[in-house]
Amino acid sequence: MPCVRQLLDEGMRFTAPVTFLVGENGSGKSTLVEAFAEAFGLDPYGGSHDWRYASHREKSPLGRHIRFDAASPRGRRMARSWAARKGFFLRAETALDALDREGFGPDSVSHGEGFLAAFRGKFLQPGLYVMDEPEAALSFSSCLELIGHLDQLARKGGQVVCATHSPLLTALPGADVVEVGEHGMRRVAWRELAVVDHWRRYLADPQAYLRHIVD
Repeated sequence: MPCVRQLLDEGMRFTAPVTFLVGENGSGKSTLVEAFAEAFGLDPYGGSHDWRYASHREKSPLGRHIRFDAASPRGRRMARSWAARKGFFLRAETALDALDREGFGPDSVSHGEGFLAAFRGKFLQPGLYVMDEPEAALSFSSCLELIGHLDQLARKGGQVVCATHSPLLTALPGADVVEVGEHGMRRVAWRELAVVDHWRRYLADPQAYLRHIVD
């Protein structure tokens, strides 16, 4: 996988409080964020630093190889929280389980409201917050609320790494956007993202796309 090969060869420097990984399905975004969470000490099934699943699942090979180096000026501010392994891994496939065991289960609320409850109740202190497509359960307005949570978390000293398809989330001012694909990984401006261009074109003229799909 090109992005994994590049990570192993070159490493990855987090140059902003919030980093978005954007790319097509199968590009390796989820592989990367899972490995980041594992290397940091978060449960690979998802959840906060306070919880672990009753599982003996080993780290992925990539997760075992990654090491975090908090040597930059920002890293020194993060060092205490990183050493304590404070953070949260929001994994798309196991989000409902993770939220339920931490008291944010959507039994009496919608899936999206459960997500927002977790953001409001858990994204509060410096640490590493890893997310895999959190927009999947969120409406347009809820995505905007999430942007606000991410911005406040960054201001408090948190480090966020998020795999996403959302042009809404990736527009967060000051965020680092990394496009993942056959080329590996490359930093791009929000306006240059392929997903932003496609959504812009689709909303302007849906038939330009649908005529090739719908008879």
